This record gives sequence, C-alpha cells and structure tokens, in this order.
Amino acid sequence: MTGTKRVNLALQGGGSHGAFTWGVLDTLLGDERLEIEAVSGTSAGAMNAAIMLQGWADNGRAGARAALAAFWGELGTMSVASPIQRTPLDRLQGNWNLDDSPSALWADLIQRTLTPWQRNPLKFDPLRELLRRHFDEAAVRACHQVKAFIAATNVQTGKVRIFTREELSIDALLASACLPNVHEAVVIDGVPYWDGGFRGNPPIWPFIYGSDSRDVVLVEVDPPFRQDVPRSNAEVADRLNEITFGGALMAEMRAIAFVQDLIDQGALTGEFSQRLKRLFIHSIADPPALAPLGAVSKFNVEPEFLKYLFDLGQTAARAWLATTFDKVGVESTVDIRARFL
Repeated sequence: MTGTKRVNLALQGGGSHGAFTWGVLDTLLGDERLEIEAVSGTSAGAMNAAIMLQGWADNGRAGARAALAAFWGELGTMSVASPIQRTPLDRLQGNWNLDDSPSALWADLIQRTLTPWQRNPLKFDPLRELLRRHFDEAAVRACHQVKAFIAATNVQTGKVRIFTREELSIDALLASACLPNVHEAVVIDGVPYWDGGFRGNPPIWPFIYGSDSRDVVLVEVDPPFRQDVPRSNAEVADRLNEITFGGALMAEMRAIAFVQDLIDQGALTGEFSQRLKRLFIHSIADPPALAPLGAVSKFNVEPEFLKYLFDLGQTAARAWLATTFDKVGVESTVDIRARFL
C-alpha cells in the first residue's frame, strides 16, 4: 500500500532519553508520505510534541525539525551547569551509564534528604526558562494542522488531565514533566499537578475520540523488559517509575484489546458503537540500545549523549518506515495481547 498516510504519534516520557524521540520525529517529519494528524505526550514526550507544534506553526515540517534541533541543542549547552557529570574514566571509555558517578550519587543523596522546596526555595527552574525561549503559546494554539493531547496527573484526585492544543501553556508542559521527588507540584487554576506518566505514558485514549486516523505510532524510550534486578537506590526508583508509568499504558492497551474483541464479535451496537473504532498499533523503539543506559542517564544532557540518542532515534525510525509503512492503515504491527496482556 502506497501514498500519503495519516497517523497519530504517542510519545513516551523519559528525561533526556527524549532525544531518541527527537531523532524519530526528525525522520518522520522528513518523510512526505506520512501525515501527522495528532500527537500525545507525557514529560519529555510532551516537550517534543509542543516544540514540534511550535516549529510547525512557524514553517511547517521544516520548521518543526528546526525547532526541535534548536530546543535540544540549547538543552545540551545547559549540561555545564548540571550536577550530573560523567567521570573522566566514563568519558574515556565512552560510557553513558552514570549510576556510579560520584556527582550522581551525591545528587541522589540530596534528593532523598531534602524536599523540592528545601532544595530550591527560590523556585528557579532552568527548564521553564528554556521553554520561555522556545515555546510561543499563542502560535501553538493557532497551529490547527496538528492536534495535541498532553497528560498531567491531578495530585488531589489522582485523575489524568489532558491538555489539548488549545490549552497548552508552559505550566501545562511543566506539569506533565513534574516528578514529585524532583519538583514541587505545578499549580494551574488552583489545581496541583504531577507528572502525567502516572496516568498515561503516553495517553492513547484521546485518539479514539479526538482524531480520525486509526493508526497510533508509539515512540518508546522505556524498555518493556529488563533482565537485571535493580540494586542501587537510583535503579530501584527508576524501575519503579518505569513500572508505574508502564502500568498506565498497559491498562489502556488491555482496554483497547477488549473493545476491539467486542467490535470483531459485533457485540457493540447503537450510537455508542459509532464512537469507537479499531486501532492499529505500531511501535518505534530500540530496547537493546536504551535499556543498558542506566537510571541516572535520563538526567544527562551532555550534547554528545543527546546526539547519540538522536542518531539512535533516526536509525529506528528509518527501519520502521522501511518495514512497516506499507502496513499503516492496514493492520497492527504490535501484538497487543502478547505484549501487554
């Protein structure tokens, strides 16, 4: 099957590993055969989605690619001030895994000892300043070519809040990326929010009601399986986050599989059945490369590391286009039952 195809993109969060998604987006945006109808995201996935929309509003596909490159490029320059640094031996060996780095261990101790407010009473947030330079709320809200669904978690109710493109703001993006042990809750209209990954990493269900395309391309930065048992505090915390965030995605996929079984059996009738549709699920990922990187590497924003992840994302996206493009709009290339049930 050839020609232009419309898809929805679902972008996982994962700190600096979001640079992998940057590489994926750069490649997909460069392929004119692929039309992006909507994008959902959490945390780093939300940042990628918003910056892509920012660039799209300025100059279409080319603008989106340029905006993402500028955002991640400037983020890389901020590595000088980051407390998470590789040791000289790590640099010499080309090792991106920082779990045993003295600076990483010290940062982990401080994080576990002091609350976000105690660590940062002045509430200085470099990411907020970066977004102020790269994100134009009015321009993005006016970008009607691509829909957006950004997830955050309501601290008080535990429910997910989806910010649509018309509601996007810097606060909404920071809320989507707000890990409670790292940052204070982000308050929007009197409601405190934490990371959206607790309830959707990334959210899939908005595509069912909010877009026409049946295809969902899941861009994954968290490996679905880890062989080793976590040992350090950082590894344990990171794996807990992965399981928690992955649990939300797993629950959604189980629900999708259940509904699709009902559709196949003709069990859904009436007006409600018209609101539901069969989804084709696809995945772009590179677990063999991303899984060994270690928990603390998600806080590593060195330009060399971001470029390494970007290249991985480009390679994975090219491979996906070569092997899967013809199946878009035809069938799922992810076995939902085998993977998630």
